[in-house]
Amino acid sequence: MRILLVEDEPEMVSALRAALKRHDMVVDHAGTLLEAEDFVGADSYDAILLDRQLPDGDGLTLVPKLRAKKNVTPVLVLTARGDTSDKVDGLDMGADDYLAKPFAFEELLARLRALLRRPAPMQPQFIRSGHLVLDVGHREASIRGEPISLPRRELLVLEALMRRMGRMVQRSTLMEAVFGLDDEIQSNALDTHVSRLRRKLTDADSGVTINGIRGVGYLLRETA
Repeated sequence: MRILLVEDEPEMVSALRAALKRHDMVVDHAGTLLEAEDFVGADSYDAILLDRQLPDGDGLTLVPKLRAKKNVTPVLVLTARGDTSDKVDGLDMGADDYLAKPFAFEELLARLRALLRRPAPMQPQFIRSGHLVLDVGHREASIRGEPISLPRRELLVLEALMRRMGRMVQRSTLMEAVFGLDDEIQSNALDTHVSRLRRKLTDADSGVTINGIRGVGYLLRETA
């Protein structure tokens, strides 16, 4: 499960990230509205945890922007504003649920589970970059219409990179996307998967390439 946490209080961010990760959730963090818009424009999420009081404005203004773009990701608003009128405003603007601070993490988790149980509208399950197409639903990749055989973990690497096309993806994020908590992981395991994937994409003239900064992460970009 992938969550976008939009929150600017460092202590709250640290506590929520740690707690959510303990429940096998991958968490991306945005500290401002602008960062949040960049994240949702480049990736897809199972849910968004959205604080209202952000440095560059009311977090609630993000919701109608998402809905106008047909983005139906469930949004759970977290706020110190607990008045009924504030809750009504949030729900009327397209948020799915509202939780006033301070709150118990168990309640937050229960509300997240409730949101994710709701049936979601059908959305396209294809990601395209260069000549490469990834069918997310069926975990299949093709180049110029021809299937390309990739092991499961290479597909997971590819999906994580394609969802953030043109942006550096940190090693920790890729590790969380590819390996389970109980996997025994060798220090060079991720680099091995990326190297094999890069070679296959290059040999198949996919129109994309994987670049990396040692010790930092990798990014996928289209070739000229």
